Amino acid sequence: MLHTVNKSPFEHKALETCLRFALKGSAVLLIEDGVYAAAKDTAVSPTMREAQKTVTIYALKPDVEARGMQNRVMDGVRLVDYGGFVDLVAEHSAVQSWL
Repeated sequence: MLHTVNKSPFEHKALETCLRFALKGSAVLLIEDGVYAAAKDTAVSPTMREAQKTVTIYALKPDVEARGMQNRVMDGVRLVDYGGFVDLVAEHSAVQSWL
């Protein structure tokens, strides 16, 4: 399953809830303000590193760039463009949006 998170982990619980329910082998795509979870050396970084042991974390590159974070993305987070977003949706049997 592909999970999408569009809320900042510093203001909402969407990411926390997503990671609690995401099964091993799932993909999590951070979009809009959700990309703040991909920043290295933050309060959320330990949670993200732990999540990377069981799920693949992606971040939408245009949203990362729009927030000036391109040099602060933590290791292991895969950046995708809009085409990559479409590919992720096509590759997974279901998409769960965490709002």
